Amino acid sequence: MRMNKDGNYLHYKNYTGSVFFSEEDAVFHGKVIGIKALISFEGDSVNAITADFHKAVDEYLKFCITKGKEPEKPFKGSFNVRISADLHRKLAISANARGVSLNTLVEEAILRTVNI
Repeated sequence: MRMNKDGNYLHYKNYTGSVFFSEEDAVFHGKVIGIKALISFEGDSVNAITADFHKAVDEYLKFCITKGKEPEKPFKGSFNVRISADLHRKLAISANARGVSLNTLVEEAILRTVNI
């Protein structure tokens, strides 16, 4: 499990799972993020939640094969953002002035925000 400034996450087969701790239940729990399907997991230790996360992802992939369904790909690199028309206009003008696409300008702003 990796811990960073944004929280705790597990990674397996290109899937990312959030990790939370319930003091009341004395259990770690989480779900796979970045896809519509609900894949949840839990455990009473780091090793247990990691194992259950791997098992949950493997079961999801096996279910998709059984049903002849393509598994969802997390974080496809495409998402919709709703902003005001005025901000959209300002971004488009700024992108044009810099000689880059609107997507490039937004990607650069996001990269600065997440410090990559």
